[in-house]
Amino acid sequence: MTAPRVRLTGVDEGLDVIVRTRIRGAEDGERIAQAFSALFPDARDVAWPAKPTYPSEQDISIEVQQVPLDTVLTKLHEQRILDTALDAMGTNLDGDVTTFTVERVAAMAGKVTFGLPGHTPLGGVFTIEIRGEGLTDWLLAATHHPGRAHVPRQLGDERAMDGDGEAVTWFER
Repeated sequence: MTAPRVRLTGVDEGLDVIVRTRIRGAEDGERIAQAFSALFPDARDVAWPAKPTYPSEQDISIEVQQVPLDTVLTKLHEQRILDTALDAMGTNLDGDVTTFTVERVAAMAGKVTFGLPGHTPLGGVFTIEIRGEGLTDWLLAATHHPGRAHVPRQLGDERAMDGDGEAVTWFER
């Protein structure tokens, strides 16, 4: 019998979770708010801009503190992309801080798609920063799945995806 999955959120676990995004030009703040709510439904006190009128020179930075990650983590499990998540979330790990991006267009569809380093996709991204002691262990726990009993993983191991997001092909001998 498999033990039930531990439900992590990041909040009240000794971590600070901050989500940032930038809204520019004709980007619709209401639609971005919908995308944000699809991934972070329990985030509070976010002031989203209204739909812009044309022409718009808006350039607004939004930062939300103490954002629970439970919905994002549940979606990672549902999408079965936990090893990809471990790699993407840990790529910029520096001590007890990591930063990664997820695409806003995918969020509109209720999906998590990680952004590639140096690439800003059409529709923009949410930048997620997680900081706190024991972050490496938390990332491993948050992305754990039963397959790791057979093929263990660590951050930055030889099974990690390449820097350009390509999967590394590997097999057990």
